[in-house]
Parts: sequence; structure tokens; C-alpha cells
Amino acid sequence: MVMTEHGKANIRVLFALTLVHFTGDFYSSFTSPLFPLFVEKMGLSLTQVGIIAGINRFLAFIVQPMAGYYADRYQTRIFIMVGLLLPVVCIPMSGITTGFWTLLMAVALGSMGSAMFHPSVTGMVPLYAGSNAGFSMSVFNTGGTLAFGVGPMFITWYAARFGLGALPATMTLGLAVLVYLHFTVPSPETEGMRHLGFLGAVRESLGSAWKSIALIWVVMFLRALVGQSFMTFMPVLYVQKGFSIVSAGMIFSLFTVAGTASGLFAGHVSDRIGFKPVFLVSHAVMAPILFLFLKLEGGWVYLGAALAGGAVLASLPVGVVMAQSLAPKGRSMVASLMMGFAFGLGGMLSPLVGKLADMTSIQAVLTGMTLVPLLTLPFIACFPRTGTAAETGKA
Repeated sequence: MVMTEHGKANIRVLFALTLVHFTGDFYSSFTSPLFPLFVEKMGLSLTQVGIIAGINRFLAFIVQPMAGYYADRYQTRIFIMVGLLLPVVCIPMSGITTGFWTLLMAVALGSMGSAMFHPSVTGMVPLYAGSNAGFSMSVFNTGGTLAFGVGPMFITWYAARFGLGALPATMTLGLAVLVYLHFTVPSPETEGMRHLGFLGAVRESLGSAWKSIALIWVVMFLRALVGQSFMTFMPVLYVQKGFSIVSAGMIFSLFTVAGTASGLFAGHVSDRIGFKPVFLVSHAVMAPILFLFLKLEGGWVYLGAALAGGAVLASLPVGVVMAQSLAPKGRSMVASLMMGFAFGLGGMLSPLVGKLADMTSIQAVLTGMTLVPLLTLPFIACFPRTGTAAETGKA
């Protein structure tokens, strides 16, 4: 039974939705920390690494809005179950690929699946969240960020211990989770837009709030550009600096796990003081923290990774909930725009980032990326003030 905005949260359903998010992102997190091993095995250039990362995010850019559109039109679990199956099966198969093109195909199929399930499950969260939409979305987002935290630690240890060829065996855990979710995850609710085309559904979803949502999207896109650049090239950078593949995976994991904690805190605070102040603070501190992170050496790198990840990922769930609160008629569509479209388009620039890194260095390019968060501040200053209990009329 769906809970109203003023009711209590449905913990069982929220747990199942978060488990979908965790499981899909757990397998999706395998690729980036293994890039050093793929580079060693296949002789990939940094441009090719960027292409794989870029195609991965491009498919999210293409597939998520369409998946969100159909999720708002049809009451079906196909996008959730099939979407989860693809990364569970295809990403582990990347371990037995033999070259650039087969690796690209395995990663692409996994990315398509991830893009399929995200809009549906994200759009369902507010229906079961009760009166704490910001915190509930942060908990849901924790499933993804925690997966991107523990996944790299697990897969770098596993690959170092058993080799890339043993990766397909890891799909058994995900298949077992799929069986549980088959009996637990409810069908999404349709938003009554079956009579509308894609552009009509976008217009209906956004309504009069489209200008505010466009501002949020620009900020989410620039945040994604910074975050994806760091998460794609950070493991390669620190292996180049002399860290082991396991240590590089630990750095990657600290970056994302810290984002789990900061996202929960940001969601909790946004339920009380509003979305705009959370954005302003997190994006104002992002640039100096990222710059400091790149300057640290030795064991201090681990602390820097945690601080950097916390700053970069804090506003992710807040942006999704803010957009959904402004356009509640198309929760899945809006979620796909804030996550898939912004994430994917930001990630599509990875080949360019990789080419620049080939021409200069990863250190130089990522240092330049630390200035990007400053560009978001004028857009955030134009955000509407919304998100507190008093402003939304929630108890």
C-alpha cells in the first residue's frame, strides 16, 4: 500500500528500493577501479579509457530519460527487473573480454541496464517516504553511494586475488538478490501520461517550474562533470603515483563512502532548512577541498579522498528531491533528468578529459576541474527557497 506524503514511511518497500539501487550500482562500480588492470592487460590509452567511461555515461544520458518517460506511463516492473539483471550479468563478463571493443560492449550493456532501473525506483521513493522525503531520498541514494564505496574495495581485492578471469563468478550474489526482489518490489504507479508523447510528457512533468528545474539541472550537470572526472581517472592517477591497485580502490571507496555520509546529512538538513542553503555550502567548499586533495601525499591522500567525496556527492540526493518537489507529476521523468541526463552528459565529456590527460597529465586536468564548482554558485543563488517543512506544508 502506498503511503501518503503525511503518513509513515513504508520501511519494507524503501529497503527493497534501496537494495535495487545498491545491487545495480555495486556491479556498475566494478569498471572504473579496474581500469588500471584493463590498461595493463589490453594496452588501452587514456583516451580509450575515457571513451569507455564516456559511452557508459552516454547510455545513461540516452536511456534514463526514455526509461523515466515509460515508467511514468506504464505500471510495470520490467524496467526494474531487467534493468538490474543487465549489470549483474554483463559487468562481471568484462573480466573475460580480450580487447577494447568487447570490453566496451560488456560495459555498455551493463550501463543500459543501470539506466533502465534508476528512474523507476527513484520515482517510487517519494510515494513511500512519508513526511521526510529529503532524508528518505538520501537513504535511497546511500544504497548507490555505499555500493560505489564497497564495490571497488571488493572488486580490486577479488581481481588481485583471483584475476580478471574470475569476475563472472561474482554474478551469483546479484542473481540471488534478484530472486528476493522479485517477491518484494511493488509495481510503480503510473502518472497518467499515457496519452502524451515524450515531449508532451516532459512539458507536463515540469509545468511552470521548468525554469527552476533547468537551473538545478545545470548545477547537477557541472557537479557530475567534476565527480565523474575524478572517479574515472583517480584510480589511474594514484596507480601512476605508486599506489597499489588495492590502495587505489581504497581511495576510490573512501571518496564514495564519504559521499554516502554527506548525502544522508545533507538530506536530513534540507528537510529542516531547505535545499538552497545546502547547495550553497556544499558547492562553495567543493573547489578548495578538491584542490587540497590533489596536493596531498602519502597516507594523507586517504583523508583527502574522504573529504573530497563528501563535498562532491553531498548535493546529489538533495537535487533530485528538490526537482521532484517542484514537479511532482513526473517523479520518474524528473529523477532521470537530474541523475541520468545530468550524470550521462557530464560523463560524456570523459573522452575529452582523457584526451587532455594524454596531452598533459591526469594531475593537471583534475586540478583544472577543481575550478568548475565555482561556476555553479551563480546558478544556485537563483534557486527558489523551498524544502523546509513550513514551506512545503508538511508536518
